[in-house]
Amino acid sequence: MKHFLSIFLFLAVSSCATYYQSNFTFNQEFESGQLDKAYKTLQQHSSEAHGKKEFLYFLNNGLILSMMGRYAESNQFFEKAFLFGEDYRINYLNEVASYLTNPNFTTYKGEDHEHLMLLYYKALNYLKMNNTEDALVEIRRLNIRLQQLTDRYNSREKYEHDAFINVLMGITYEVDKDYNNAFIAYRNALHIYDSDYRGLFGVYAPQQLKEDLLRTAWLSGLKDEFEAYKDTLKMPDYVYKQNDGGELIFFWHNGLAPVKAEWGVDFVVSRQGGVVYFTNSQLGLSFPFSLKGYNDREKNGLANLEVFRIAFPKYIERSPFYSQASININDEVLPLQMAEDINKIAFKCLQERMGLEFSKALLRVALKKAEEYEIKKQDRTLGSIVGMINALTEKADTRNWQTLPYSIYYCRVPMKEGKNSLTFTLKNPEGKTVDHQYTYDIKKGQILFHTFSSLESNYPSYNSY
Repeated sequence: MKHFLSIFLFLAVSSCATYYQSNFTFNQEFESGQLDKAYKTLQQHSSEAHGKKEFLYFLNNGLILSMMGRYAESNQFFEKAFLFGEDYRINYLNEVASYLTNPNFTTYKGEDHEHLMLLYYKALNYLKMNNTEDALVEIRRLNIRLQQLTDRYNSREKYEHDAFINVLMGITYEVDKDYNNAFIAYRNALHIYDSDYRGLFGVYAPQQLKEDLLRTAWLSGLKDEFEAYKDTLKMPDYVYKQNDGGELIFFWHNGLAPVKAEWGVDFVVSRQGGVVYFTNSQLGLSFPFSLKGYNDREKNGLANLEVFRIAFPKYIERSPFYSQASININDEVLPLQMAEDINKIAFKCLQERMGLEFSKALLRVALKKAEEYEIKKQDRTLGSIVGMINALTEKADTRNWQTLPYSIYYCRVPMKEGKNSLTFTLKNPEGKTVDHQYTYDIKKGQILFHTFSSLESNYPSYNSY
């Protein structure tokens, strides 16, 4: 018994910190832009490549290496993350153990949007390396992932389509000069912005997307669709003009994605016949559990519960420091337009499975409390010890991909053949600006890709994570 209790106490103490807090040094270094230090710190935890956080280990390595310009190495880690998602299987022994401790005992399988974003980074890495063929492979993978997401849900109120991923697909097809498939991808993106993103996230179709749709319709020879969309998009004066030089597609990764923290929710317990109800009137929650299938000891324990608390994950938003960005080239100012709000998507993904998470957490805590109640009847001291262990081990799963950006903006910049210089300007809500100068050498017909990451955010205290 002493050995048994020692193991549980060790598990309890080791799981007290949130995922963010347990990686505090890495997070500080990353958020301050010390990428070399952050990467070195990450390698000190290489054992995680074979543990319950392997998916996040692969993602963080892939993202940092991409930011450092080490695109081939980055894609090796993103490929491992992708294969993890393909091969993921539920470990039922760990699932059972999680009901005795907490969900951190299971392997983190990743959120829906995280599996999409890793392929976004992977495709973008290939595009930066001028490897269109492999970028198209990732686009096909993304298409499969999007279909899986659509098949999983059947509701207008759920995150079941991704507009920005369709934009990326269109861009990649354009690089390959496959204008018909590019047009289809842009058309799908426009539809998702109008039908889903506007209502769910308050994100509207970028003006750039509308121009891309008209351009690829024209280049595909779809003259009827071209004229129809000119009318639909209220762009009657649009005329396709061939660029004699090349083009730069500039992505701005702004801020940092939310982090998961923990909150406690109290439930009142009542019994009606063979059903136990767990209710929180403040949140409007009520979950019924049938006593059928439980033994007498578990039934008595569940029936005698009155009030208890469960731990549940919640997101904490890290609002970005900068709110606008623009590019100045040849005295023309081009605004960058938001295409993806990862922050809102993350909140939505957690909200969508809230009922399931509450149900699992309630069952976990209810069974532990029932066991504690029955043990106390036999041995009050032992029951108190079990109660202490239950309290210590009641933790929410606070793991998520925390190095993702808060949002993604983009802009397509026409350039002349040869040397081109531009100014990228960041602006905060108070009107203060920061300029960055870039020079590119463009070949005729070439499409270059550039990513700028703003890691600054207006976050609360680290302790609240």
